[in-house]
Amino acid sequence: MATHILALILKSDASDNSEFILVRQTPPPKFNDEEYDSLLDSDLWDLPSTKLNRLEAVLEHGAVIEGLQSFSETIDFRNFDLDAAIDRVLGQVGFKVSDIGAWRVSKFVVEPEFGPGLPVRTIYIVGELTRGDSDLPDLCKWMSVESCLSLLHDVKPDNVRVGTLAAVGLVNESSRLSGKKVHTNLHYQEYPPGVILVPMKSRTAKPFLTTNMIIFAPANVSGEFKDTRSAISGDVLIVDPGCHTNVHEEVCTVSWLTDHEINAYAKLYRKHVRLCQFDNASNHLRTQTLI
Repeated sequence: MATHILALILKSDASDNSEFILVRQTPPPKFNDEEYDSLLDSDLWDLPSTKLNRLEAVLEHGAVIEGLQSFSETIDFRNFDLDAAIDRVLGQVGFKVSDIGAWRVSKFVVEPEFGPGLPVRTIYIVGELTRGDSDLPDLCKWMSVESCLSLLHDVKPDNVRVGTLAAVGLVNESSRLSGKKVHTNLHYQEYPPGVILVPMKSRTAKPFLTTNMIIFAPANVSGEFKDTRSAISGDVLIVDPGCHTNVHEEVCTVSWLTDHEINAYAKLYRKHVRLCQFDNASNHLRTQTLI
């Protein structure tokens, strides 16, 4: 079982349709705590989306969506009310199905299982509008990948924020083309670009079963990081908050696309940061407390 989400990437019919629609998200509810509730986040903008409801019987979709069958071995979308979900999302931005000239699947993303709820599966569908960018509601705006990247990289107080759907569905792909990135067989989420979260099995508080390992891997690194207390240098920082020892070797296999292995990472455990280096000769980790 999983929660399935539909996210729409709505583009104009202009020759340069590099912009897409983002929707201002509803703020989270108050916690009835005066101090906590006084802390206000800036506006969060993300792709329009909705939950996909499962059907009791298989149903052929009315909308013709190019590429939908390519995921048939992974998931049968005839089991979901995709037409109703599209109508709900279009209603968020003031459009109807008749305003869309063509549909195509962009990607199907299986999120890492952060827990404790059901895992999340998201299908991203691109729709090309036939009526341009007129009459957008106040809660909608046109944004480009470049604008989103700028907001995600150059974070400032009170700036608008870009959500995970836009980052995972659009922005990250562009970011990977601009520089070297980390690759690994571990299932992860990258948000914002250059910050990778990997849920790792650990001894954590119930009902959780994992704790996030964090990999800081910016596409553009301005000089080496050096710590005067130890011989550390590199382009990537890996923070492991106490995962099980049987996955340490997996952590050490994280590497650049250029196949330069990273054999050191920082481990955060009991309020200490340790440098962990994998010794190929002994096949064990060597640790050094930094803080």
